[in-house]
Amino acid sequence: MSVYESWFLPSILDVVMRQKHLAKYRAAIVPAAQGHVLEIGVGSGLNFPYYGGGVERVIGIDPSPRLLDFARKRAAVSKVPIELVLGSATAIPLPDEAVDTVVMTWTLCSIPDASAALDEIRRVLKPNGQFLFIEHGLAPDEAVERWQHRLTPIWRRIAGGCHLNRKMDQLILSAGFEIKSAQTEYAPGPRPMSFMYKGCACQSQGRALRSPSRPDAGAADASRGPNR
Repeated sequence: MSVYESWFLPSILDVVMRQKHLAKYRAAIVPAAQGHVLEIGVGSGLNFPYYGGGVERVIGIDPSPRLLDFARKRAAVSKVPIELVLGSATAIPLPDEAVDTVVMTWTLCSIPDASAALDEIRRVLKPNGQFLFIEHGLAPDEAVERWQHRLTPIWRRIAGGCHLNRKMDQLILSAGFEIKSAQTEYAPGPRPMSFMYKGCACQSQGRALRSPSRPDAGAADASRGPNR
């Protein structure tokens, strides 16, 4: 990572993701989490206040040590137990079928191999588990879509690899999930950056896991560090 990505971008992300209009999305999705929860791209821990009493613990994974430093401070005052792990969504350090809920908020846009990350989510999610997501991505309006394609190569360089032009619902379906509920809309802000997808998905019962089984994968350990 460059100095910008390691030190300056995490602070920018923490400020940007604290915008008030994003709180309604967190409040609509995160409280539905239950049991043992994996949060992919936990970032600076802004979802922690929204976890409810049905959560036994949250394992938060992120590739940014700096963001995890922010998250540790919020974890210290969280009402639910939080473990923070430094790691990648494409190599989750958990055994198969380990969690009841996966939460991902504004993260899939920036993972280089989104399909590999979704395969890993399917691997660690219990067969009857739920995948809760909030993402921004490809808009349905042709004019906005054209701008998203034009801007993405530049935007990726300044926004930590963020893609403006990923069709999130199609990515999730293609990875072997069924979307149980979903809503799309424009949030406040420039339209190329603000088309939101939020919803809940479950594993498609007719599709086998594509990623290899990892019976020897160890459980997450808070000492390994914290993600976005």
